Amino acid sequence: MSEPLAPEAFLRCSTPAAWVEAAVRQLDLLLVDHANCEKKAAATAMNLMYKYVDKPELLERMSQLAREELLHFEQVVGLMRERNVTYAHLGPSRYAGSLRQHIRTHEPARLIDTLIIGAFVEARSCERFAAVAPRLDTQLGKFYQSLLRSEARHYEYYLELARTYANEDIAPRIAFFAELEAELIASPDPDFRFHSGAPAETLTN
Repeated sequence: MSEPLAPEAFLRCSTPAAWVEAAVRQLDLLLVDHANCEKKAAATAMNLMYKYVDKPELLERMSQLAREELLHFEQVVGLMRERNVTYAHLGPSRYAGSLRQHIRTHEPARLIDTLIIGAFVEARSCERFAAVAPRLDTQLGKFYQSLLRSEARHYEYYLELARTYANEDIAPRIAFFAELEAELIASPDPDFRFHSGAPAETLTN
């Protein structure tokens, strides 16, 4: 089995500088959506555990991942409470939904595509933590730096599982989703979220 690339090398593009600037200006919104992302990541792992009960490697990895994501959720909510940030409802970003529109409907292709998308989500999270951490206050910057190792490990889990359960060469599907993911990150996005694209106002002004 080939070794996975580092998360930033796995991705086709880097986070736009304009997104980092938008994040620094909207820390409350960043924290709220970060909490949402951690909660959704735990839910995704749990859903895979319920759906694919016959796959022991998946059950083990997703169980560990779900626990870690819920811990991160608790940590983010704790930071929000310390900073008097209200945990308000936010609509979803276009990112994950746009990727999932291309999941194939037959098995095991459905599972493989789901796992590949999971790898991209985790790799992008890791890359974004690294990109924004130096611009944050000491407490938040250290917290985001502390998440890098676990997010990189989660990306590896998803990619490892995709290769384990595939009955095909997954390189073409990785390339397909890599191109789509990069387009979502680089193109104008009207809503700021943790996984949103380049801020639309920056690109149009």
